[in-house]
Amino acid sequence: MCLIVFDWRPAAVDGPLFTLAANRDEFFRRTAEPMHWWSEAPGLLAGRDLLGGGTWLGMTRDGRFAALTNYRAPHEMRPDAPTRGTLVSNWLLGESSAGLAPLDYLQQVAQDGEIYDGFNLLVGDWSRRELGWYCNRSATGPALLAAGTHGISNAVLDTPWPKLVRKRAELGGLLAADPLVPLERLIDLMRDPQLARDDELPSTGIPLERERVLSAAFIESPEYGTRGTTALRVVANCTHGEHLSAAVAERSDDNGSHRVVRPGDFERSFAFNIER
Repeated sequence: MCLIVFDWRPAAVDGPLFTLAANRDEFFRRTAEPMHWWSEAPGLLAGRDLLGGGTWLGMTRDGRFAALTNYRAPHEMRPDAPTRGTLVSNWLLGESSAGLAPLDYLQQVAQDGEIYDGFNLLVGDWSRRELGWYCNRSATGPALLAAGTHGISNAVLDTPWPKLVRKRAELGGLLAADPLVPLERLIDLMRDPQLARDDELPSTGIPLERERVLSAAFIESPEYGTRGTTALRVVANCTHGEHLSAAVAERSDDNGSHRVVRPGDFERSFAFNIER
């Protein structure tokens, strides 16, 4: 997952608590399963990386959520580093997070954060109304996020890369006009191939031509690109006691057969109530 923009309203009484639009960028040769309810954990909804075994974004029926982006530092990559996707799945499966709040889990992850290649990790619990963030390349430690509209790409939270600034602002504009904007509109928001100008590009240790390609929200290149887009909304209804519901939609290049189609047009959608 390489671009996430989201709006977080933990004090919501009636209306959206959490709204997210996210692109997963990956090599086309890396096989994965699309979003589905996992057979060994029926309460877990996520895609699955078939190489590393983890996932990039997922949620559970009891209100846990997590998403991951890689931190771009090409000269720091280590062949022996453990897969980062299990940081998401471990929280969702409860294998190393049973009974923990989001910040507790992030602090646990941070104890061994240096063994991984760079990452950003969002961890939430909608029933607790808590959302935390940790980057193992940031000077700051794990923290809970206050209300607001944020973005993460392949640097620390809200680093002003052009595509992040643009999509974060566009998300804010959509929600100002319609807090319950259709999920399909959020997906369309992220399927944007516009490149940044050269004078706007960050310098992350890769060639200029590569920086140009990766500056698009929707990335397309011969071997690497945006493999899928996810839109998610959690809504609170507290008129007759607290009630939370989630709706999620995914558009990807893989229908589950690992037959990559560009640009991806396979769509799935799910809706469920959060079980407290």
